[in-house]
Amino acid sequence: MTETARGGGRGPGRRPGPTETREAILAAARELFAAKGYDGASLRAIARAAGVDPALVHHFFGNKEGVFVAAMRFPVDPSELVPKIMATPRERLGETMVRVFLGVWEDADRRAPILAMLRSAMTNEQAATMMRQFVSSALFGRAAETHGIPMLRLNAAAGQMVGVMIFRYVLKVEPIASADTEELVELLSPAVQHYLS
Repeated sequence: MTETARGGGRGPGRRPGPTETREAILAAARELFAAKGYDGASLRAIARAAGVDPALVHHFFGNKEGVFVAAMRFPVDPSELVPKIMATPRERLGETMVRVFLGVWEDADRRAPILAMLRSAMTNEQAATMMRQFVSSALFGRAAETHGIPMLRLNAAAGQMVGVMIFRYVLKVEPIASADTEELVELLSPAVQHYLS
């Protein structure tokens, strides 16, 4: 008979070891994100599913974005990128966004999982919903709010950059595939800035 069945089990709270607890939270988060999407999965629900106190989820991951990044192995952490974008003056936002995008895509370790997620999103509605909600809420939502940019314009700017990245890294269309990074920054920044102005 298990300890829980004998009545000696523990309620929500700390589990025996930090690694097991962290993994239990991540497993619960993956299930909830898959079932309910990014917006539909709350930290409380993740904690409840993992059998821990919500404070423990905060302790390990900080916030829902942190849980998502870790659970889905998302290679982009909004807490690193969004502050750079938010701190940039509006007139230089296009260049900053291009540099941030290129910085992420040029790192092979980050690019591979992004491509895997994009492929999943193209063929699986759950994956598409989760990715869409995360990108809208966590990546672009706060930047749009801070700079007063309509989401349509922000989405158009991001769409332009994603298209270029697919040409460069997936289809490997020349000469964009082998273009110098600074050349791309110079080429793309005015177009992206146009969307954001």
